[in-house]
Amino acid sequence: MSIEHTVAVFEQQAVACAELGSPLYAALLHAAAADVREGGPCAAAVAGHEDDAGPQAVALRLLGGVHALVLTGRAPELAAHYPSAGGSVDPARPDTAWPAFRQAVADNLPWVRDWLTRPPQTNEVGRSNLLIAGLLHALGERRLPIRLIELGSSAGLNQLADRFHCSSPGYSCGPADSPVQLPDAWRGTPPSWLPARAEPLAFAERRGCDLAPIDPRSAEGSLALRAYLWPDQPARTARLEGALRLAAEVPTRVEAVGAADFLAGAEVAEGMLTVVWHSVMRQYVPAEEWARVEDELARLAASSSPTAPFVHVAFEPRRIGDRHRFVLAVRSGTGPVELLAEAAPHGLPAWPAEPGWTAA
Repeated sequence: MSIEHTVAVFEQQAVACAELGSPLYAALLHAAAADVREGGPCAAAVAGHEDDAGPQAVALRLLGGVHALVLTGRAPELAAHYPSAGGSVDPARPDTAWPAFRQAVADNLPWVRDWLTRPPQTNEVGRSNLLIAGLLHALGERRLPIRLIELGSSAGLNQLADRFHCSSPGYSCGPADSPVQLPDAWRGTPPSWLPARAEPLAFAERRGCDLAPIDPRSAEGSLALRAYLWPDQPARTARLEGALRLAAEVPTRVEAVGAADFLAGAEVAEGMLTVVWHSVMRQYVPAEEWARVEDELARLAASSSPTAPFVHVAFEPRRIGDRHRFVLAVRSGTGPVELLAEAAPHGLPAWPAEPGWTAA
């Protein structure tokens, strides 16, 4: 793969970071793109990883590795520019962090190159806003214990979503004193199918799968989760810290296995609602395996019944018309796929889907 292609990937991710509210990372990636073109330390860091899967994988892994340096005290000069480590960003010149970033890469090349071998693992807690909304839509007036099965679980933090508090004017779900607060969950008026005050959800079982699961209770695992957040986004950091506190108290299961093999052992259960959900993970699953996942989902849907219902909830990118959007899709049993809402990629805020959207 050409250097120019790698530069283009960095520039693409820089634009995405700017659009998603991280001026620090936008500035650093623009500078890193130039450094790659010029054969600087960033070029040495990513050498051999240009063909890694996912258009943003290399850029996000580089950022994560350097953030880990900051969080562990190995890059004190750069820490002065990272709010996650007590520093601050110059709003007029976020690129003033670049010399310290470049030096941190140059001084810690083996560390950074090791992080280039790891998959990005954000386990974005904000996305549970959509997953919970989809589950509430599927439940309706029913009051059933919930068996949660999550695909692409990472550290399993969104398996704890029944302990999170989502809120907007006219909508509330989850314990008000939760350490994970998801305020301003909806832009404008929440959809009519959401209750003003949802009944507490009861997760009787929570388990998931991931090819490279993270243990959020370990020092290494919690560092990885913190490192893949963007350091100038304190709300995301606060959500993660709250979820890590919950993870220390509530057991979850994440098996190191692919999604298709994991689902092959799943069944519906009498007197319980079996839910399979996932968020922004489908793009990392090869097409062949995803076809098997769809076969397993169809099997579970066909085996569901009024006394053993099954629901599939997904918050994933979809092409709608000429745009890619992050869309909440819900299918109950063998019914039609309903496209219910759209949201920012990190899950907050959400807004109702436009009339006329149909599932491809």
